[in-house]
Amino acid sequence: MSERWTGTWLSGPGSANGPDDESQRWPGERFGLPQEGVGSVAGRGVRLGAFLLDLVVAALLTSLFVEMDVQRPEVMQTFNYWALLVWFVVSAVAVSLFGFTVGKFALGLRVVRLDGTPMVGPLRAIPRTLLTAIILPAALADANGRGLHDRAVGTIVVRTR
Repeated sequence: MSERWTGTWLSGPGSANGPDDESQRWPGERFGLPQEGVGSVAGRGVRLGAFLLDLVVAALLTSLFVEMDVQRPEVMQTFNYWALLVWFVVSAVAVSLFGFTVGKFALGLRVVRLDGTPMVGPLRAIPRTLLTAIILPAALADANGRGLHDRAVGTIVVRTR
């Protein structure tokens, strides 16, 4: 059963879904998701916006505890490392427990498991967040709007409003 969700990426994003998706009319139809509105697959633009909001929140939180001075590269390098760590922890914990980060909540998005389990949980949220930090897996979306990071852990990002 998980084979139909994993597919193959060797022939490109469109082939990652297998032959079942040739008749799919919209992203997420194969999973029983609506074409639009609540519960439909979130688009790339809004997901990118949520990610950027999360980065801003992480930087603001980091600035409360770590010195920031744009005139001194060594200080900014330390700040950036801490901000990345804050982003990782906040994102992994929030997605694990609630299914959304501050950015996703603000833009009406939620990470859900395809198997219907209510919580994403840390065993899926941590690897998902690690792959998001690499950026490339999150940017490679298939016909269902799922990045490689979502495919790896069996999740999908949907709209909440």
